[in-house]
Amino acid sequence: MIVWLDQHEARVRSRAGGKAATLAALAARGFPVPAGFVVPVDTEPGADQLAAALARLGGERFAVRSSAQAEDRTDASYAGLYESYLDVAPADVPDAIGRCRTAAGADRVTAYRDHATRPGGLAVLVQPMVPAESAGVAFTANPLTGTRGETVVTAVAGLGEPLVSGDAIGEEWIIRGGRATPTRPGGVLTADQALAVANLAGGVHACFGVAQDIEWAIAGGRVHLLQARPMTALPDPITWHPPGPGLWVRSFRLGEWLPDPVTPLFADWLLPRLEEGFTAGMRETAGAPVSFGSGIVHGWYYTRPNAPPAALPAAIWRSRGRLLPFMVNALIRPGRDPAAADRAVLDSLYHRWRDELLPAYRELADRSCADLNPAQLIGRVDEVGRIAGRHLWYLAVVGGAAWKMERCLARFLRRHRLDQIEPQALLRGLTDTDTTAPAHAVHSLDWFHPTIGEVPHRDTDVDPARRTELEYQRIEAETTCRDYLAAHPRALATFTPMLAAAQKYASIREQQARELTLGWPLLRACVLQLAQTLTHNGVLEEPSEIFFLTHAELGTAAPRISAIRARQETWNHQRRLSAPLAIGTPPPLIGRHLEHTLGLQRRVDPGALLIGQPASAGRATGPARLIDGPDDFDRVQPGDVLVARATTPAWTPLFGRVAAVVTDGGTLAAHASLIAREYGIPAVVGTQTATTRLRDGEVVTVDGTQGTVKPSAGLNHRHA
Repeated sequence: MIVWLDQHEARVRSRAGGKAATLAALAARGFPVPAGFVVPVDTEPGADQLAAALARLGGERFAVRSSAQAEDRTDASYAGLYESYLDVAPADVPDAIGRCRTAAGADRVTAYRDHATRPGGLAVLVQPMVPAESAGVAFTANPLTGTRGETVVTAVAGLGEPLVSGDAIGEEWIIRGGRATPTRPGGVLTADQALAVANLAGGVHACFGVAQDIEWAIAGGRVHLLQARPMTALPDPITWHPPGPGLWVRSFRLGEWLPDPVTPLFADWLLPRLEEGFTAGMRETAGAPVSFGSGIVHGWYYTRPNAPPAALPAAIWRSRGRLLPFMVNALIRPGRDPAAADRAVLDSLYHRWRDELLPAYRELADRSCADLNPAQLIGRVDEVGRIAGRHLWYLAVVGGAAWKMERCLARFLRRHRLDQIEPQALLRGLTDTDTTAPAHAVHSLDWFHPTIGEVPHRDTDVDPARRTELEYQRIEAETTCRDYLAAHPRALATFTPMLAAAQKYASIREQQARELTLGWPLLRACVLQLAQTLTHNGVLEEPSEIFFLTHAELGTAAPRISAIRARQETWNHQRRLSAPLAIGTPPPLIGRHLEHTLGLQRRVDPGALLIGQPASAGRATGPARLIDGPDDFDRVQPGDVLVARATTPAWTPLFGRVAAVVTDGGTLAAHASLIAREYGIPAVVGTQTATTRLRDGEVVTVDGTQGTVKPSAGLNHRHA
């Protein structure tokens, strides 16, 4: 028996299955569904009947697709579990129908059916192949953020099967309010075509009253509807409200070290201790603390880059006059007169850190926690967290001066017409910059993540020949500058101490960043020792679950398994969010300066896959290598483009191998920016979505001068 899509019986799910019934209903309402017929559930057409139906359809090739009774429901989609066969010759259609039905008993279908608890029979839909010029999918709500009012269209040239199967990433458009914006250009669709697809999807949405996931194809200038299903498990819409007034950013100061949403125990325990230490460091050096403020938004850490102006007068008064000159000399002068800032305050702060704080931190980090009871373990964590926070303050002020000095150096070169010299060339190959990753290095300050010493990895350093090349580039650039300035004695007298200070603090910044996490092996040991006790008492099922408790729950005796499972699920969902780099409103007087400094302003380049902040000049082409953390380090090969949410000193050895670096977050002062400039490789930071838009192995060209990442047809690494 055969049922045609334009017959009423084809709209009966129990006979035609979900896919065919939906398309039949849409065709009846005038949607552009290709003609076709259905082999209903539990029927077998005769060979003559099937041949006659194919002849009536016409065409030389066919699509044969499963249509299960349980498929494409609002509560369970069964997406991708059944089989479809494309470009099938007429003689092979009977075999394809049989294979569709055989595949209905596959393990993956059975497992999902058990989960969805909705068994049923299977029909088969047969349609002529649409000679697609382009094809793809469209979602009438953003599947990642849950945002209604956005249609997401993805497309590939030709058939859409590579996109649906995951073999291709495709071009992407976002349609809002009748405007189509390419978020991952690929030259497949025009804006008008993307709008036409979105309008088709919107019509299906309006027809059924729920968000839809459709498959479509364009042939002969006409959009065809190939499948429609409700979007299941659509997340609630995400709105990113700032924790308070002003501008809030997530890749600045402490946020630079948190490339993922934070876990509950970090947010509730270690983070406050770090901030207490940061405040203590500010008090001991500047005379009084100024609260910048921080907050967690959908699991992501945000902070204000500037202190609220209203808080400054009281802080200046409490500091007995120390705060204002400190701010001028430590925060402003490094970008205007590096040598003067070094003499005025930075050098003394560096020696206080090196000679007093660092030895105390090392001594504490070297202690054992093996014999401590729970109360003592908690006390040890508090102690380490606070001293690490003090270290972070010195890193922010002393090491943080490095990028300001570099920008001052760049202005000097431009002013004196030394444009042929890249400022970063003067900071390369510094002999006292250690490029190996210590065992205490981390992917994130959130102690959920293991230290580098806990992860098996290949210990690598920069190739000696590369080191020699970088040193040569620096010496050559220095010589060129001095030779040119020899005819300008006053300029040379300014340049020499400026360069010395910039080179000094470039090295100090990496030294301080490297040692920030000295205490993390001890912190993790203390927490996991507490976890052993909680696991033994039945509060946890396994020790790693402790990171999803709160501080107060460490003293609980009741099992917390259900709460932990819910928090883990929430955290995993938050990791998939595209957290904005900034939320809130910039302050009126310095807002434009902050946006420029933090790289929040973006140029427009329609041909770019990504646009970010240019962080290290040059161009390089290579395969994108998406790296989530130390577990993936061994996947990085020479000539790859390193793509990550952010990098920390644990990642430093990779910079000696890769052709370029691209990160979701970061600023000119971030680790990825500074180390890329040190190694002379292009870098683009602050792209926000590199790890979600780029596909592993996709060949791209990174332009660290313009701040763009573009598609490339080349397969070999080029560096210029």
